[in-house]
Amino acid sequence: MFSEATLLDEPGRLAALHRLAILDTETEGPFEHVVNLVRKVLGVPMCAVSLLDKERQWYKAQAGLGFSETPRDTSFCTHTIKQRTAFAIPDATKDARFADNATFTGDMNVRSYLGIPLVTADGYNVGALCALDTRVREFSQREVDILENFARIIVTEMELRRIAERDQLTGALSRRGFIEKAEAEIERFHRYGRPASLLMVDVDRFKQVNDTWGHSAGDAVLRALAASLERGKRPVDVLGRLGGEEFALLLPETDANDALRAANRLREALAECSIPLPGEQSVTITASFGVAGLDSTIAGYEDWLARADTPLYAAKHSGRNRCVLAA
Repeated sequence: MFSEATLLDEPGRLAALHRLAILDTETEGPFEHVVNLVRKVLGVPMCAVSLLDKERQWYKAQAGLGFSETPRDTSFCTHTIKQRTAFAIPDATKDARFADNATFTGDMNVRSYLGIPLVTADGYNVGALCALDTRVREFSQREVDILENFARIIVTEMELRRIAERDQLTGALSRRGFIEKAEAEIERFHRYGRPASLLMVDVDRFKQVNDTWGHSAGDAVLRALAASLERGKRPVDVLGRLGGEEFALLLPETDANDALRAANRLREALAECSIPLPGEQSVTITASFGVAGLDSTIAGYEDWLARADTPLYAAKHSGRNRCVLAA
């Protein structure tokens, strides 16, 4: 059983939610499949996977609702996450907490609700799997059990999704996870005009490390590189491993010139690191950086990657251990 203290730990709950890195992501089949199954099995017109952020309720998947988020303070699910067991409302119009809730009891005519908390491995209720009906309804224990089973599937899927988005050696985002973040930043730029920059990072002479000290040394170098970049970046910056010895950093709210300065600072910090190797040996490494700001000609991730890859190539072929800005 989880400690009841986690029900009162809102900062911890929000941190657990954000660790899942799932808010504002695209629709995904496994979650859509569950909400459609719930509608069919329970015979309800509406179902959603609801995640409760600081001030909003956001739906990872929904069927029958027609919108992607609502204010948190008007949601049914904000009550669900305050308890460990199912939260049921037989008739919302006769419940003082919801009778005047125009978001649901107005045009949508929601009368009944059943929600199951989505509990993470560390005991935090990050959201709810909910079923909603347009008629007065007392959900049976069998129906509660069914929804609880589906909720466990949702939590498992969220955890597997998080694991798949992390590189197991370095802890950086995987290529898939990084691309998702970059695409979201591109969309934000085209919608709001906010600056962002991409740093491509490649370890210099990495093959020589592997050939001289072996692959375990190569792994130690990659872990140390990721740790150095993690220490040097801002909390809002996003680190990803794209493959092999190639990493990338996404810098929101940063123009190209500021990104170049940040890249040089990160490069210098890395060059000062002494990396312990098996057998009481150590090695120092350097890395080359390609820097590209985001502009209106970049339509997607591949465009941005190519824009940063060109100066990275130039950095590698003009002496290494340097940062080059895209033209």
